[in-house]
Amino acid sequence: MIFFSISAIIRIYEVDKLRGKVMKIFSMFDGVGGFIVGLENSSNEVFQTLYSNQYEPSRKTQDAYEVGLYRFPDMEHIPIDVALIPNEKFGEMKSNGVDMIVGGFPCQDYSVARSKKNELGIEGKKGVLFWEIIRATEVIRPKYLVLENVDRLLKAPSNQRGRDFAIMLAAFNQLGYAVEWRVINAADYGRAQRRRRVFFFVFRNDTKWGKRLHTKYEATLPTDVDLDTRLACYTPYIFQDGLFARQFPVKGEAVKKRINANKLDDDIAEVSANFSDGKMWNSGLMTNGYYYTIETEPKGDEEPIPMKEIVVSPDQVPEEYYIDGEKLEKFKYLRGPKKITRTAANGHTYTFSEGGMSEYDSLDLPGRTMLTSEGSVNRSTHLLKINGKYRLITPIEAERLQDFPDDWTRYKRNAKGEVVEVSDRMRMFFMGNALVTGIVKRIGDELQKIDK
Repeated sequence: MIFFSISAIIRIYEVDKLRGKVMKIFSMFDGVGGFIVGLENSSNEVFQTLYSNQYEPSRKTQDAYEVGLYRFPDMEHIPIDVALIPNEKFGEMKSNGVDMIVGGFPCQDYSVARSKKNELGIEGKKGVLFWEIIRATEVIRPKYLVLENVDRLLKAPSNQRGRDFAIMLAAFNQLGYAVEWRVINAADYGRAQRRRRVFFFVFRNDTKWGKRLHTKYEATLPTDVDLDTRLACYTPYIFQDGLFARQFPVKGEAVKKRINANKLDDDIAEVSANFSDGKMWNSGLMTNGYYYTIETEPKGDEEPIPMKEIVVSPDQVPEEYYIDGEKLEKFKYLRGPKKITRTAANGHTYTFSEGGMSEYDSLDLPGRTMLTSEGSVNRSTHLLKINGKYRLITPIEAERLQDFPDDWTRYKRNAKGEVVEVSDRMRMFFMGNALVTGIVKRIGDELQKIDK
């Protein structure tokens, strides 16, 4: 007779419970691991990142990559430009069971054009990186992707509003995926930063979630149904039933009646050249080549974390973070209202106007959006006044604004294998580029339920 301890029985139960539930991940444009941290905070057993890629060809020193080497020694870090990763490597990922891709990809120009051979060509320098996600998706065929970008993506470019996003939707549609999206302000859902980002949940049509979507909605529609009927059918998904709706609840009515539906052209180059809808609101769903989009508003029943709860004690603030004199006056000028006469390159003279903002950041409010310029003498830089003294935020406070553990970015493993400290300037840069991991955790919490 075999006897098991209570702890062993619990572990057997946990392993059995996880059987078939582990999600193996490839993290693209990994930064300092925001997606990995958020998902592991949801469950480090369910979410297992096998591969990551964080490499910037333009940088001599790969600081973010080296932070990853230090923080995640057990995963494979691919030390080359994402565009140079061969399809064979993606094939290896598929063979090893990768079923989810995550990433916060750069937002530039995603336009496409036809080459002489009538194949799609790509314009833009950084925007082409999105097409590396598509290339990886074509080979790996993951069940899911979770992606993040700046919210202005939905309105870009200014001369063809919404085109870039429509191109992305069309690209995923061609590969047999649906896309759910939501602009999320982290402070609206209990976090410490007023950071608005658009998140995408991309899922293959033949997954349980995709089949459920089809059965519950598409299959109920008659053939040749009009757009208004389609929109009415899918509206409950956006408000209540979708992944984002479950974790980030919204009020049950569209803001200012902003609601829209349309069909994408099957030809991506045609979308690039002729897209003119321009009404991509902050929540939506694309499935079977149609998109449904609604301007939603958070329920507003979750209190954000104020700055006073994330600041460190005075003895943890290095002297160089305190400012006075000319530097302080510069901050006051930058944060104040101004009208400046400027001359354009063509000789045209105009007045640049800028409204004023508070002299310093309130400790009773969540932090403003951090940028990569955080810590410099800049209008966007956080400025605190505590005990009558002005100071900048410290790297630890910047990490807390993004829901990272304290000192997450303090160390890296360099090319020689040595563990060395990261400069404060670079740590601030990392956090300006990062995402709020608490939002990713909630996405992970819902993903754990999705195949049940």
